[in-house]
Amino acid sequence: MKQRIAIPLLTLTALGLCVAMPASAQTATATCAAATPKQIEALFDRWNASLRTGDPDQVVANYAADGVLLPTVSNQPRTNPAEIRDYFVKFLKSSPQGSIDSRIVKIGCNVAQDVGTYTFKFADGKKVQARYTYVYEWQDGKWLIAHHHSSAMPEQPIR
Repeated sequence: MKQRIAIPLLTLTALGLCVAMPASAQTATATCAAATPKQIEALFDRWNASLRTGDPDQVVANYAADGVLLPTVSNQPRTNPAEIRDYFVKFLKSSPQGSIDSRIVKIGCNVAQDVGTYTFKFADGKKVQARYTYVYEWQDGKWLIAHHHSSAMPEQPIR
């Protein structure tokens, strides 16, 4: 008799968990986008090329709709496309171009990280060395920036 009661209770518990899960979690099967470190590294090149256009909309197109930017030369976190665009309207006026100094790439299921250091050169000849983190998510068939953090190096390099 105990087994007859236990099975329905387990079934009801399992059903309760399914009802509590979001519909997307119940119906979606995780399909992981294949990616190599070289492909993830190329995403920085794509982003850097969009800087060269001088068009903030082309830069913003690299970011997910809910992407977050913690920029190098602003104290304000940018948490939506309009705020990210506002940052790049100002930043692009100095004609920035970045180059990677060091990096670590990690790839998971539909998420990838590119973390390291880079140097930015500007039209006026100035340079800024910074640390960076890009977290990419696979969305709608492409890799988009979900999180981008950049901060100037706290210590001057030894020359």
